Amino acid sequence: MKVTAILPDDLIAEVQKYSGGKNITDSLQKALSEWLKQAKIRNLNAKLHKSPLLFREGFSGENIRGLNRNR
Repeated sequence: MKVTAILPDDLIAEVQKYSGGKNITDSLQKALSEWLKQAKIRNLNAKLHKSPLLFREGFSGENIRGLNRNR
């Protein structure tokens, strides 16, 4: 998608510096993709905070590791 945006030169320069992109487009794609991944993780963390995972009584990681090793 082609987009026209007015962004400060210093912001673009900093994004290029830290993203390591080949050009402005590549740098912005990398920055936006990384931001989106982090936003999804924050959203998932918020959901888990509101409704934590519950495990069955007697569940242990040790038992599961034992099952996985015996396969």
